[in-house]
Amino acid sequence: MKGRSLIVDDDTSMCDMLAVGLKKRGYEPVCVTTGNEALELLSAQEFDVVVTDMNMRGITGIELCQRAVENRPDVPVIVITAFGSMETAIAAMRAGAYDFIPKPVDMDALEFALDRGINHFRLKQEVKRLREVVAATQRSGDMIGTSAPMRRVYDLVERVAQTDASVLITGESGTGKELVARALHKRSGRNAGPFVAINCAAMPDTLLESELFGHVKGAFTDARHARAGLFVQANGGTLFLDEIGELSLTLQPKLLRALQERRVRPVGGDTEVPFDARIVAATNRDLETAAVEHRFREDLYYRINVIHVDVPPLRARGPDILLLAQHFVQHFASAFAKQVKGIAKPAAEKLVSYGWPGNVRELQNCIERAVALTRFEEILVEDLPDKVQNYKRSQVVLDSGDPSELVTVDELERRYILRVLEALNGNKSLAAQTLGLDRKTLYRKLQQYGAPGHATKGQRE
Repeated sequence: MKGRSLIVDDDTSMCDMLAVGLKKRGYEPVCVTTGNEALELLSAQEFDVVVTDMNMRGITGIELCQRAVENRPDVPVIVITAFGSMETAIAAMRAGAYDFIPKPVDMDALEFALDRGINHFRLKQEVKRLREVVAATQRSGDMIGTSAPMRRVYDLVERVAQTDASVLITGESGTGKELVARALHKRSGRNAGPFVAINCAAMPDTLLESELFGHVKGAFTDARHARAGLFVQANGGTLFLDEIGELSLTLQPKLLRALQERRVRPVGGDTEVPFDARIVAATNRDLETAAVEHRFREDLYYRINVIHVDVPPLRARGPDILLLAQHFVQHFASAFAKQVKGIAKPAAEKLVSYGWPGNVRELQNCIERAVALTRFEEILVEDLPDKVQNYKRSQVVLDSGDPSELVTVDELERRYILRVLEALNGNKSLAAQTLGLDRKTLYRKLQQYGAPGHATKGQRE
C-alpha cells in the first residue's frame, strides 16, 4: 500500500470516483464530505495525504488547508481547483498546500502529486528524526552512533575515562580512532590540560625522537634552542600516539623506558625530565600478532594495552551509516551554502549496502561530493560515486557446491576460516571478530593450516 489518503469533497460522486481511482493505484482512500469531518479524522487517525476540493459548503478548501497544516504539518495537502483558476491555486499554496490539481482531474497527474508529496514529507520527517538522533548520540566529542558496537565503545569510554590507565585504540583506517582518544580526554579529570597528538608514521626516527622527548641546544644541526618534547608538553593532559604500530624497533625501547619511568631524556641531554601525561595510543595493525612475529616489542605492547578499545568498521555499524551521512549532509550544506536537506531513499539504500573500505572518512568524502554535485534538496543515486552506485556485496561461498565432495568437520572449518579471511582481504582482526574467535585462537589455527603468508611482514593486519 502506497499510503492512506483522506478525500474531502461535498460531491459524493466525485468522492467515489477519486476513491476508486486511488484504490486501483495502491492507496487506501477514506472519503468525507465536509471539512469538519476531515479535521476530526485528522486528529484521531493517521493519514499520509489529504486530497480536498476547493469549493465546499461550510469550511472551504482554503480554510481546511490552513487548519490541517497547523495541526498536522506532517501530512501534505493536495487541493483540486477549477480549471484555469490560478489565483485560487496560488492562495491554496500560500495557505500551506503542497500541490494543486486542476479539474477535470487526471488520475495519473493526481497519483504523481500524491507520490511526490508523501515522499517529500516522509523525507522531512526522516531528516528531523536523524537530526534528533544525531544530537542525542553526540555523547562524547564528535562520536555519532546508536549501533550496538558503538554503544559498547561509549560504555567503555565512560568507564575508563576517569582513570589514568593507558589505552590502546584499534580499528581500521578511517574509523575515528582519534575521536575516541579525544572523547577519553574530554571526559577525564585531565580535560583542562592539553591534548597533544602525533602521528608516529609521519616522520623519520631522528625527528620523531626529538619530537617525543625534546632536545637540548646544539644536540644536532639547527638545534639553536632547547625544546621540550611532546611528553612534557602534554603535562596535565593526554598524549595521543597515533599509528604506534609504525614505530621502529629502534625507538620502541626508548618509548618503553619513558612509559615505565615516567621520565624522558631529551636528545643530546644528560638529565631526565619527568612528565605527567596520560598515554593513549592507536593503530590499525594487529599488534598482538606483530608481537608474536617479533615486529613489535611484546613488553611495550602490554604496557600500552592496559585498556583496549576496538572501534568497529563502518560496515558493521548498520544504522549508523545514515546517521553519519545525515550529519555530513548538514555540515556540508552549511559549508557550501546549499539547501540540501537529506538523502533520497534509493540513495540511502545504496549507502547502507556499500562496503565502506575507507570507513567514516570515505563516507564523509562521499557526502561532501554528493552535496556539492546535487541540484536538488535531497541527494540522489546519481550524485553518489560510481563505485557506490554499482557496488554489489560479495558472498562468501563455503564449498564448491559439489554434493559428492564429503569432508570432515575440521576441513570444513579450515575452508570457512580461510574463505572469510580472503573475503576480508587478509584482515585478521576483522576476521576474528566475524568468526567469533579471539585473535590468538585465529592465529593458532592459521599456523596449523599452514596458511601461506599469514606470518609475513607484508600481510595486511
